[in-house]
Amino acid sequence: MHHSEEKDLVIRCLKNDLIAQNKLYKAYSRKMYAVCWRFARVGAEADDILQEGFIKVFTKLSSFRHEGSLEGWIRRIIVNTALTYIKKHSEYKQEVDIENIGSCEIIEDDAIANLSKEDILKLVKELPDGKRMIFNLYVYEGYSHKEIAEMLNINEGTSKGQLSKAKQMLKDKLEKISTKLYERVY
Repeated sequence: MHHSEEKDLVIRCLKNDLIAQNKLYKAYSRKMYAVCWRFARVGAEADDILQEGFIKVFTKLSSFRHEGSLEGWIRRIIVNTALTYIKKHSEYKQEVDIENIGSCEIIEDDAIANLSKEDILKLVKELPDGKRMIFNLYVYEGYSHKEIAEMLNINEGTSKGQLSKAKQMLKDKLEKISTKLYERVY
């Protein structure tokens, strides 16, 4: 969508043009659902996050200043909605374990590269909520540890430690999978 088209669509949405609102939703809902799905444990949670997120998008649309991309602005709202949803609806407990930050071996990028996106997503969904949120924010959404710390109201070291632990947990899961495959073959 071109910038001028985007701007016109936003203006029409602000005038409560239902056709424009539907067009905006259709233009971005699929990509945003993928974001929701990475944070949610089940499809119903992803649906709830998407719905809550788009309600916020339409409610806050007047604050969009056309300085960046509309998609980026919507994504930020969806991510923040997902974080709020997870904190509110799960057993989310942010673990602060600064002493063990450096003790976890980080998973090799090559190991992740050999899996399909779907396989990785399944493994990530099995992570505890706090670790899953930080992993998603850092790996999938591209936020820095400083940004994650600000978003979750934790310190930067905690973000790094939780990411390291998440990667270690994923590595352990990968090792179990490869052991099972090896046992089946032999």
